[in-house]
Amino acid sequence: MTATTADVWLPFPADEIDGLPEGLNYLLWDGEPDYPGDPADCAYYVVPYMKGPEVAVRPLASMGAVRVVQTLSAGIDHVEPGLGLLPAGVRLCNAKGVHEASTAELTLALILASLRGFPGFVHGQDKEEWLSGFYPALADKSVLIVGYGSIGSAIEDRLVPFECARVERVARSARTTARGPVRTLDDLPALLPEADVVILSTPLTPATQGLVGADFLAAMPDGALLVNVARGGVVDTKALLSELESGRLRAALDVTDPEPLPAGHPLWHAPNVLITPHVGGSTSAFEPRAKRLLAAQLTRFAAGEPLRNVVATTG
Repeated sequence: MTATTADVWLPFPADEIDGLPEGLNYLLWDGEPDYPGDPADCAYYVVPYMKGPEVAVRPLASMGAVRVVQTLSAGIDHVEPGLGLLPAGVRLCNAKGVHEASTAELTLALILASLRGFPGFVHGQDKEEWLSGFYPALADKSVLIVGYGSIGSAIEDRLVPFECARVERVARSARTTARGPVRTLDDLPALLPEADVVILSTPLTPATQGLVGADFLAAMPDGALLVNVARGGVVDTKALLSELESGRLRAALDVTDPEPLPAGHPLWHAPNVLITPHVGGSTSAFEPRAKRLLAAQLTRFAAGEPLRNVVATTG
């Protein structure tokens, strides 16, 4: 099979994506029960967005000729369980550049809404109550970003106008950026006690699964706000519930564990928590950026050029 005869599975109609190269056979599949063609002929598989791991992984075992698996999310944890089904040499690419703006917007919205008491105002409006008073500001707060990739950097860009006292950054590897040093997870015990707002924007990996457990939360100061725009599995839900129910900490969560959060789960009605239903990337900004990414990636693929955003290669 050559690139010019390859099947490409897309979650968008090909005629809605400007700049796709000619010579590839574009098939539409967005997670429906029936496949658009034989998975054995697929060379470039674009994973349906936000359809869950079962849909993402379902065709992989039959994709013996696939050369690229492209997610439309920054995280890849929903496809990782199926990578062992693929032949060696398949490149896994993520959607770096697609979700930074939307996720950073939501992060700031969650912080501001939580600090300024918006959930209470909404309930007060329902009851026709005028809840005046003094509320915390983001100004003069110390912020810790755990997970300083492109999304973490975009979040800091949007924090700049809010006059935070300082911003600390943590990632897998230490490095220096134009805004300051990035520390490692080993530095968290020293950084957490000084953080008024802790933002989680790290990938879900074996190193970050359950990272935010009882010890992590206990190290945060009284009244601190935890904001999770990463993955629900980064946080130990039971440990977080304990801190919320005691009234010591607050949280703003775009992701939960379990997810979707089932009816009756105690997190729904825990005090001091604001929950949004995993909408960090689900905005009007998603489609144009996703389509530009696919056009650029497939142009490189058709020309035999190196792809961008390669995060793993099967062995």
